[in-house]
Amino acid sequence: MTQVAFQGQAINLTGQFPQTGTQAPEFTLCGAELNEVTLETLKGKKTVLNIFPSVDTPVCAASVREFNKKVTEVNDAAVVCISADLPFAMARFCGAEGIENVQSASFFRSPEFAEAYGVKLAEGPLAGLAARAVVVLDEEGRVIHSELVSEITDVPNYDAAMEALR
Repeated sequence: MTQVAFQGQAINLTGQFPQTGTQAPEFTLCGAELNEVTLETLKGKKTVLNIFPSVDTPVCAASVREFNKKVTEVNDAAVVCISADLPFAMARFCGAEGIENVQSASFFRSPEFAEAYGVKLAEGPLAGLAARAVVVLDEEGRVIHSELVSEITDVPNYDAAMEALR
């Protein structure tokens, strides 16, 4: 079983984290407009899946802000920020922060997403939420970079994710 840490405490994850070179698992998430966001709707451009527990935490909020800035450095790329947060909460956060370059998606209707991507926290105070991870997809939905952040309270390697987009 894969583990990450939350404030130094080991936490088990369920599922299999996608590895570079594999096809990304299919998913259906709820977008900011209550629309469906699927792997199929993302095809055609390289995409960063920025997965995290909740935008209501400082590190998660920082990752949304940072990817919002960095995605403008790459042509024809997208960033989807994914958590269990309700679409209304993500929209409120993005509106208050002036975030316009990333799209948000929630797995509140599709809890199987976290397990399909191997990021479901199986125990601990955040059980049921997602661990922090970044999965970069090519135009066809194939994984070209993946990072499961070993400590949930740490930021991902933004530079490695952005390099994969180039």
